[in-house]
Amino acid sequence: MEKIYKIFKNKFFPPPKKKDESYPIITISREMGSGGKSTANLIASQLGEPWKVYDHKLIDKIAKNKGLEEELIGLINPKRLPLLDITIAKTFGKRFPHLSGYQRHLIKVMTLVGLKGHTIILGRGGNFLFPNSLNIRMICQLDQRITWQMTYENIPRSEAMKRIEESDKERKEFVHSLFNHNHCQAYHYDLIIKTGPNVTVENATNIIVDLAKRKFII
Repeated sequence: MEKIYKIFKNKFFPPPKKKDESYPIITISREMGSGGKSTANLIASQLGEPWKVYDHKLIDKIAKNKGLEEELIGLINPKRLPLLDITIAKTFGKRFPHLSGYQRHLIKVMTLVGLKGHTIILGRGGNFLFPNSLNIRMICQLDQRITWQMTYENIPRSEAMKRIEESDKERKEFVHSLFNHNHCQAYHYDLIIKTGPNVTVENATNIIVDLAKRKFII
């Protein structure tokens, strides 16, 4: 897989003539059991500091802790802070005031995370907030997802199936409630990677890292 990608990458993904003006952000939308979380962590490890993964748990934690939010703001170039309202307005427009108080605050925190740059946003519809970022979708055959969940979580098949079904439903409803989009549609992403026996998490990581280096001139 990687050899084929390397042969054609110059044709389909030529290096930009100048540095991409968007902030260095990678978003990863994924199905449970597709290896998205492991891939995000491996990407951060390969790219090194100051790249960091922000999953839903960390984003929610920041949204509920004023001290952590202020710490995040301190990491952002002050010149970028005025873009907070602009980014939200472009994405939500008149819909924003009608969302719940917590939803609005969560969106602001997600936007701050993106404005910090060198960020890997795992889930939470990050690609809809930052459409010019490197936006990846990771999928996997259902049987493989079930097998991996059973193996890594040490749970029976019935429990693995239940968790996957609930996760798919929750993620679809969450993204639709905020962004009014179906996150499964392919055109929302720059690249969709189907993991499994032929494409490992390591393969996916190498491909994404290569694209990130070319897009952001790292």
